[in-house]
Amino acid sequence: MRAKPEIDEYASYYGKYISLIDDDDIVAALEGQLDATVACLRGLSEEQGHSSYEPGKWSIKELVGHINDGERIFGYRALRIGRGDKTPLPGFEQDDYIAGANFNAQTLADLTTEFELIRRSNLAMFKQFSDEAWVRCGTASDNAISVRALAYIVAGHEVHHMNILRSRYL
Repeated sequence: MRAKPEIDEYASYYGKYISLIDDDDIVAALEGQLDATVACLRGLSEEQGHSSYEPGKWSIKELVGHINDGERIFGYRALRIGRGDKTPLPGFEQDDYIAGANFNAQTLADLTTEFELIRRSNLAMFKQFSDEAWVRCGTASDNAISVRALAYIVAGHEVHHMNILRSRYL
């Protein structure tokens, strides 16, 4: 039950991420992204990690840190909902997370390794969900959301930000 989620399984805001994923096998899509993203990030220098495409925009390190935060948060939501937890989950403000993280003090290599580890952890979780868990819905940010929508959001969020990296930073 890993096909694309129905429109009633997520808030419309997330449609922009879900639409970026053409694969009906979301686990395969997530696996396929892993090597390509890690290779792209490992190909950047530490100096490049501090650059941004215009004043006031995130540095590459902050962009990667944000991807990592998204991987963690969406994965955590999938875990809670996949396990049947009905507790509504709060939203998060990405700019507050960036401000509180100090990603620029970390190495780009460490941020890349962190991405790889989080993605591998999420993949292990997604692979073990039953068909029933994949379509289970909960509430996050005051909106209904399914586990499979969260998996597609994880993948689409990464594509969205890697597209920005390639088009505006490199």
